[in-house]
Amino acid sequence: MQIALQLAAQAAAAGEVPVGAVVVKDGVVIGTGSNCPIQSCDPSAHAEMQALREAAKALGNYRLEHCTLYVTLEPCAMCSGAMLHARLKRVVFGATDAKTGCAGSVLDLFGQRQLNHQTEVEGGVLADPAAALLQTFFRGKREQCKRLALPLREDALRTPERFFAQLAGYPWEANYVHDLPALAGLRMHYIDEGPRDSERVMLCLHPVPGWSYSYRSEIAGWLGQGARVLMPDLIGFGRSDKPKRGDVHSAEFHILCLAQLMERLDLHGVVLVSRHTPHWLADGLRALAPERIQGSLVLALPTSQDKADGAAQEAPFPDAGHRAALRAFAAQGLR
Repeated sequence: MQIALQLAAQAAAAGEVPVGAVVVKDGVVIGTGSNCPIQSCDPSAHAEMQALREAAKALGNYRLEHCTLYVTLEPCAMCSGAMLHARLKRVVFGATDAKTGCAGSVLDLFGQRQLNHQTEVEGGVLADPAAALLQTFFRGKREQCKRLALPLREDALRTPERFFAQLAGYPWEANYVHDLPALAGLRMHYIDEGPRDSERVMLCLHPVPGWSYSYRSEIAGWLGQGARVLMPDLIGFGRSDKPKRGDVHSAEFHILCLAQLMERLDLHGVVLVSRHTPHWLADGLRALAPERIQGSLVLALPTSQDKADGAAQEAPFPDAGHRAALRAFAAQGLR
């Protein structure tokens, strides 16, 4: 069940409902699965189904007699039926599911004596950590829905989410903040990945034109080194709100927004990442919050850009009204 919990955590990190499953025979793991119906566009891709498929391939037999399946959440009707068809000897689950659970909560498919196979069931094993994963996941989803529902100021535009769908190499969860004093109700988007207690925070200052997508190629390497990675979109760029008037976009305004975001997230050990040197944002942040800054990193500009990458860079700006920040930055010589 500990392995299943790890798999559930991996599902949560991928934006899926956190459920993990493991099939064991004679003390050996022969199949594992994480919930992935969203990523695979497959309604049957529950963790249990994934684990059953892998175990059946390992044994070369669709019948999994003398096997035990461990799963972090009480199985649904589909998965319970598959387990019975697989002739599993035993099913062990963690948290109960009061809405779709079919091992006793809503239905008890395993208790139907008319069926030609009987599978032993044990529930409540490591139920607390399994339930905590689910509660944390759905709490985050509810908070995200509230943030996404934030009313848009009348003097601003918001790029519809459909323009960011299916972007290659950009799978990270969107975070938003709107209640920083400098924002005055505008919604600011940022990516925040990696351990919150990391001693090194890579704060990526996107080039102009550009947005947080500009650093998608580097983020995996930094995360692999144990760093926390923060990729904000300046107001007027990316997924952040876009004021219609260009006079909003002073250097002081953008520096203050980022400084207040650093304070809100209580960032320390910050490495300011940019693609230009000197960089006006980096200089401004060092002046406002020197105690939070550890150093700077200047990356080379990409040498080439393919058609798909060019389209992705243009995604936040579907019409002229969304491009006020680009025009204002060009007029001020900011990049």
